[in-house]
Amino acid sequence: MQIRTPAVAGMFYPSEKKELKKSIKECFLHKFGPGKIPPSNIKKKIFGVICPHAGYMYSGPIACHSFYAISSDMPELFIIIGPNHWGIGSSVATMKDCKWNTPLGDVEVDSEAAEEISHISKIIDVDYFSHTREHSLEVQIPIMQEMYSDFKILPISMINQNKDAAKDIGLAIVKIAEKKKVMIIGSSDFTHYEQNEFAHEQDMALIEPILKLDVKKFYNILEDRNVSACGYGAIAATMIACKELGATKGELLKYATSGDITGDTSSVVGYGSIVFT
Repeated sequence: MQIRTPAVAGMFYPSEKKELKKSIKECFLHKFGPGKIPPSNIKKKIFGVICPHAGYMYSGPIACHSFYAISSDMPELFIIIGPNHWGIGSSVATMKDCKWNTPLGDVEVDSEAAEEISHISKIIDVDYFSHTREHSLEVQIPIMQEMYSDFKILPISMINQNKDAAKDIGLAIVKIAEKKKVMIIGSSDFTHYEQNEFAHEQDMALIEPILKLDVKKFYNILEDRNVSACGYGAIAATMIACKELGATKGELLKYATSGDITGDTSSVVGYGSIVFT
C-alpha cells in the first residue's frame, strides 16, 4: 500500500503533531471560528458541506464551522472533492491502495469505493499522481483526524470543473452514499486576490444559488460575474449529490475573507462554510 506524504505540512499547517493539534484547537476557538470544541449536539441531518482550504491561519477558523456542525455524527467515509490546482495527472481522479499521512497519523483511502466510483462515473480515473501535490483535500484531513478516530476517505480531484463533470461526479457519489454512511466535503475557496469589499459582493452573489441548490444559476453567476472561486466544480458536485440524497437547502454558517481575518484588505481571498440539510 502506498503512502501519500504531506505536500503542505509546515506551510499550510504545522508539521509537528503537538503544534498541529494546538493550531486546530485555536481555529475552533478563534473569534472567526465556531467558538466551541467538537463534538456538537446538532441533531439535524447534514448531507454535505463546503469548506475552504487555505492555510489554517487564514481559513482554518471558517472551515471549523462546517466541521463543528458535522462533529456530532460519525460517518464511515468522507468523500472529499476539490480542485486540482497543479493541473497534473488525470482530468478527474480518485485513488486506491493508499494511505494519506499527516503529522497526526495515517488515513486509509476506501479502495473498494474508489474502484466502484471509477466504474460508475464516465470521467473519474484511478490516478495516484493527480493527488501528490494537491493541498485542497490534504488540509481537511488533520481536522477530521482530531474529531474522529476511525474513518476512511475517498479523495476526488478535478481539473475539469464544468457543469457536466460536476453532474457526473455528483451522481456517482450518490451511488456510493446509498451503500455507506458518508459525509461529502466540497473543498473550495471563493474570490481570489480582489479588494475586500468587491470580494464580499462577488461571493455573496455566488453563495445565493448555492444555498438554493440551484446549479444552473450557480454556473451562470460564476461566468457572468467572473467569480474566481477555485473549486467551483467541487461545490457544484457537492450540491448535486446532496440534493439527490434529499437536501433541500444550504445554510451559510460563516463567511469571511483573509482581509477580515488579517486586516490586509487590499488583495484578499474569500472563505465560506456551508452545510446542506
